[in-house]
Formats: sequence, C-alpha cells, structure tokens
Amino acid sequence: MGGALSWPFLRLYVLTLFYFSANAILNVTIPLKGESLGATNSAIGLIMGAYLFTTMFFRPWAGRVIQKHGPVKVLRTLLILNGIALALYTFSGLEGFFVARVMQGVCTAFFSMALQLGIIDALPDKDRSQGISMYSLCSYMPGIFGPLLALGMWEAGNTNIFTVAMIVIAVSTGVVGFSVRMDRKEADAAPVPAEQGAVSMASSFGQLFKNPHLFRCSSLMLSASIVFGSVTTFVPLYADQVKHGNAGVYLMIQAGIVVLSRFILRKKIPSDGKWHSSFVMFIFLILTIAALSISFSAAGGVVFFYIGAALMGTAQALLYPTLTTYLTFVLPQASRNVLVGLFIAMADLGVSMGGMLMGPIADLFSYSTMYSICAALGALMIGLAYRRGQGKREDYNIQNPHNAV
Repeated sequence: MGGALSWPFLRLYVLTLFYFSANAILNVTIPLKGESLGATNSAIGLIMGAYLFTTMFFRPWAGRVIQKHGPVKVLRTLLILNGIALALYTFSGLEGFFVARVMQGVCTAFFSMALQLGIIDALPDKDRSQGISMYSLCSYMPGIFGPLLALGMWEAGNTNIFTVAMIVIAVSTGVVGFSVRMDRKEADAAPVPAEQGAVSMASSFGQLFKNPHLFRCSSLMLSASIVFGSVTTFVPLYADQVKHGNAGVYLMIQAGIVVLSRFILRKKIPSDGKWHSSFVMFIFLILTIAALSISFSAAGGVVFFYIGAALMGTAQALLYPTLTTYLTFVLPQASRNVLVGLFIAMADLGVSMGGMLMGPIADLFSYSTMYSICAALGALMIGLAYRRGQGKREDYNIQNPHNAV
C-alpha cells in the first residue's frame, strides 16, 4: 500500500485512535457523573463544552506554531500535557473534570492541527482527501467501543477500572506519539517568498468574514457542529426517555457509520478544489432528517432513535473531510495553516455551543424540542450550501488574501 495508506501514515492513524479513545469514554462518563451529582443540563453542557471551546481559541495559534516549529516537535510536547490531563480525571470531581477538559482542549488544538497539517503537507494533492478522511475515521473509531465501555464501567461502580483505562490510554498515546515521523513535501517545506508572507493573526481572523470560501465553509461547519455537540452531550441522558433506548448502542451505531462511511466513501469525497453544491446540500438534508428522527423518537420509539444515529453518522462522515479538503485548495498558501485552524475552530465552537446553548433549552423545554430546533438549523443551512456555478473552480485570493468579498 502507498499514498495515504502507507506505513508512516498508518502509524499516524493509530496514534489518532489512541488519543481520542479517552474522549469516547469521557463523553459518556461526564454527563452520567454530573447527573448523579445533581448537576443541571446547563452545568453539564458547560463542562462538556469547555473542552472544544478551549480548543477553538488555540487552533489558530496552533497552526502558526506548527508552521514555525514543525508538527513532530509540537506533537511530542502536547502528549505530555495530555497525560497529565487524563491523570487528573482519575481522582477529581466535577470541578477537576472542568480543569481537565480545558487542558485537553489545549492539547487537542495542537494535536489535531499537527496531524492534519502534517498529512496535508506530506501527501500529494490527489491523496489529500483520503488522508484527511482516514484521520477523521480513526478519530471516530473509539466511538464504536468507548461508549459501551464507559457504560460498563459506570454500571460496575468500580473507579479503579476507570483509573486504569485513563492511564493505559495516556501511556499508549505517548509511546506511539514519540515514534512518529511526518516528512513534508519539498515544495511545501520551502520558505514562503517575502511578498507572499503569512498574514498577521489579526488579519487572519478578518479573513473569516472576508474570504467567501472560508466564511461559507465555517458557517456550515459551525451549524452542523451545534447539532453534533447536542448529540454528544445529551444523548446519554435523553436515551432514558426513549423506550428501550440505549445511549451506548446509539453512540456505537453513529460512530460505526462514521467509520464505515469514511472508509468506503473516502475516494468519493471531492478532492478537486471545486464547490459541489448538490453534494453538500444532500449532506445537510441527511443531517436535518437525523435530528428530526431523534426528536421524534421519544414519542415514536427506538427505531427512530437508531435511524437518527445512522443518518447522523453519515452526515458526520461526509461533511468535515469535504469542507476541509475544499479549503486546502482555495485558501492562500502563505496563510493556509492559520486559516484552516480558524475553520476547525468553528467546528469546535459549534460542538461547544451544542452543549452550552442547547442545555438551557433542554432545561426550559425538553430534549425533544431541543433536537427539533437542531433540525430547523440543519434545514436552514441547505440554502447556504447552494451556489450557482459550483462546477467551476474559483481560486479566490491566491495572490492577494487581503481582498474583501
């Protein structure tokens, strides 16, 4: 095997799998722990959202640091901090969980940027979408077994098992992480000419609104991530309201569909720098139907609950690699790392908002109402995904990234 499936890249995917295994367990454990301690949905959403809310702020800086120092050096530093964060979970309560989530947020900002930018720099253009898809696939694989493992540990009531799990994950991630290598393509490793130097960080934030490609993709990703975040945070609690519903089974189905779809469809994801409106609109249609199915499942039954899981997993599988790959072609080369970091930060913000904003809605109304609002948001984004002339590639602002829309 070669390209995105060669041995050096397979080792990166294994590292990704180890790193995100902890989150697959914590995404179930933290809401259950919070509920057992009498925390409101708003408080649970705040703790869960702190993770990616922190990540959002650090991603653009991570892109700049990685561009300067290289992904490997950054990766090895953050793995040490990640080990400390996972250890903190083993002996603290909700307050400690909040601190650990913030620490993990910092780590994930640098980890995901280091691996994704390393993959983008090292792979030829034709393999880029496959590499990003495989990275995303492995980041979701722990979601297949993690929720059931978390539920098993919770029901057993043995904190020692949870402690051992966190320590094993921390050590395994460190061992694999310190052995990886990411070699850049010569063209990408070459210094950027002075006249095409990277824009300042302040200017980069301005591009979030000035660059139409970045604005469109970020808006779509933000909205979709609000839906994804509401599922991650509240399905472990909502499942009890669905007759015969099981949060572990739901999350296993959703993650399994993500993994299966990203592997089977990895070559179908556009990697030509063109905007495929019909493809993106179809993804948001799936997302909308998924949220509606979850919302209706409290009254309609567990079949709708699990159909929603399958559809939600399909939308997750396709949307992120599609938008990320498109941006790697159309963003200015000199500031691409920072701008991709801004885009991913919008995904982080969305997931955080899925917990922080949707938690109060669930407190005031119901989980079912909350997921109906998520469906309305998905439907609204179908219109934003449409653009006439999508078959033409538009290399916007490659030479002058400061131009406005």
